[in-house]
Amino acid sequence: MTGDNRVGMAMKYLLVASTEACSGKSAVILGIADRLQEKGIEIAYTQPVVSGNAANPLIDSDNELMAQALSLPPERLGSPLLVLDAARSIDRVTGADTQDYGKLLAENVRHLPGSLVILEGGANLHEGSLFDLATAQVAQSLDAGVLLVNRYDPISSIDLLLSAQQQLGKRLLGCIINDIPRDRVESVQTTLVPYLEHSGIPVFGIVHRNGLLRSVTVKQLVAQLDAEVLCRPDRLDLMVESLSIGAMNVNSALEYFRRGNNMAVVTGGDRADIQLAALETSTQCLILTGHLAPQPFIVSRAEDLEIPILSVDLDTLTTVEIIDRAFGQVRLQESIKINCARELFGNHCEVDRLISLLGI
Repeated sequence: MTGDNRVGMAMKYLLVASTEACSGKSAVILGIADRLQEKGIEIAYTQPVVSGNAANPLIDSDNELMAQALSLPPERLGSPLLVLDAARSIDRVTGADTQDYGKLLAENVRHLPGSLVILEGGANLHEGSLFDLATAQVAQSLDAGVLLVNRYDPISSIDLLLSAQQQLGKRLLGCIINDIPRDRVESVQTTLVPYLEHSGIPVFGIVHRNGLLRSVTVKQLVAQLDAEVLCRPDRLDLMVESLSIGAMNVNSALEYFRRGNNMAVVTGGDRADIQLAALETSTQCLILTGHLAPQPFIVSRAEDLEIPILSVDLDTLTTVEIIDRAFGQVRLQESIKINCARELFGNHCEVDRLISLLGI
């Protein structure tokens, strides 16, 4: 669609933001954008603010993700305006950077074709404030509606959403509550949703927790832990959905492991009994602490079962902390995750209601 074709119609902007980092913005965008395209709505995508540094290869990953998953040509993708890092912040504070980012943003998105531009917000509502690119400032600059993604927490979710409502006012279209434990979905539907709706915060979807979307690959764990791969380096693409610690007696461990699914099991390199028990359950990799070599029969069994064994020169507590951080920083990269996100969020979000409020 060219600029001439837009005479008489206003470009619409949807800013998908989050109350906290790693709440699922990209997954939500994939799900709703897929449904919008099915309805014939032409969309464009941009992420004005990204964190990291200009040499970081992940900077362009979200653009590449959206381009591939949504079949968006280059002209429907906006480039990031700002890569947030310490140096840029210092430049801004000291006056070396005097750029009017609000004006630059408007110029950047004006050329994007389509009837709806979807913008992906920062890690939280405040990121970019120093550069006039926080969520409320972007929404103001573009007259954009804001869809908030909230990662469910029984204590903080209501406070965060009410606080966001105070900041965003009428620009807040509503929210999607994500990552709800399955045993809490009914409670959220019958208590939290009515309260938010009554408070003037429409709820466009409640989405249950999904192990696959929270998973990391064994390869990612190898990188995070600086681990040595002792066997099956060809299976580092296995997806790890949960973490288990083998520090009990073998009978208790076996019962514990049987309740897990697609686990990374952390245990001492000298605990052959625990290692063998883990290999006989839903384990995607063994992570041995203390930099101790496993027994040959353990390696042989892992080879047969195609389960990688990793060795780390770390204690158990440090290893678990690093893995927990890896789960908390999951990105959508693998095609299996992308397809899962499109289906999950597309099926659980009230896209027609969103379209109506956007006025498309």
